[in-house]
Amino acid sequence: MRERGFTLLEVLVATLIMGVAVVGLLSALSTSMRTAARLTDHDRAALLARTKLDELLLDPRIRWNTVIQGIFDPRLIGGVEGGWRARLTPFEMPPAPAPGQQCLERIQLEIWWMSGGERRSFTLDGYRAHVLLQDEIAGIAPQPQ
Repeated sequence: MRERGFTLLEVLVATLIMGVAVVGLLSALSTSMRTAARLTDHDRAALLARTKLDELLLDPRIRWNTVIQGIFDPRLIGGVEGGWRARLTPFEMPPAPAPGQQCLERIQLEIWWMSGGERRSFTLDGYRAHVLLQDEIAGIAPQPQ
């Protein structure tokens, strides 16, 4: 009578197949974890960027074509170095600008942070209405005589 069971060769082949499957699974898991960490950094930076852009849109003291910048508290961005740089420019002007008329201004905000020894960044644009002042008009168009 023949006994039922697995031969040594069958056990070795099954172990090899299982080993390959486990290595593939662990590799995919590792890649997923790295991607999740990178996306977490990006999401955190996007939230900080949105907050900073809102602050800048509400600040009436910013002057045209002036670059302003700052550094974020590392505790806010997961313990890594990061910062921002912004510039306010006139975007859309009336055909004949005069004091008291409205124009559209654009704030370009670049957010940067360090990740894995590399500098990562992205840019946001925000727009706001602005009432023109006499000194601003003098800087963009010649005054009629």
